[in-house]
Amino acid sequence: MLLPESIQSLITALERLPGIGPKSASRLAFYLLRAPEDISQDLSTALANLKVNTAFCQECFNITEAGRERCEICDSQKRDSSLICVVEEALDVLSVERTGGFHGKYHVLQGVLSPIEGIGPDDLKIKQLVSRVAGGGVKEIILATNPSMEGDATAQYLQSQLKAFDVHVTRLARGLPVGGDLEYADQNTLLRALSGRQEMN
Repeated sequence: MLLPESIQSLITALERLPGIGPKSASRLAFYLLRAPEDISQDLSTALANLKVNTAFCQECFNITEAGRERCEICDSQKRDSSLICVVEEALDVLSVERTGGFHGKYHVLQGVLSPIEGIGPDDLKIKQLVSRVAGGGVKEIILATNPSMEGDATAQYLQSQLKAFDVHVTRLARGLPVGGDLEYADQNTLLRALSGRQEMN
């Protein structure tokens, strides 16, 4: 069955989103076709406003409102400027913030090193991080990249770039999840949990 061009172009556009395959894209397109007018109108408005009303913070490269040079976290006097948590994406900032246990500032790399995909140090916000540290006042850098090959490679590279400065570089701990069973833990997770064991007080 041949689809009208407007439906086919929507399906094609939805397929370009991460995690959306041809079937999911088709389901979403046909849902929007049958949905009340206000749902598709709200989606259209939200998408149009997304690029217009957002920008990147010039200090940490997190997402902020358009027209602002710095985000709310960078502007806050209550946050500890001597402590910087380095994350891959802006979404990771939300994850750390949800814990309620971090009161420093952030630096969003906007990706990870990936030679296979052609992403090198110049494609990330690494020079800007080094400049922030070189500016002084930073005591600790927490490397909170994902526990993947790319995340580990990025953390190693950042550590080598920050060696020249008098700054404490740490990495997020890794190991067994709360409520997890040893018998279900994979070999790498268990090995990391063993090497990162802590003394009981």
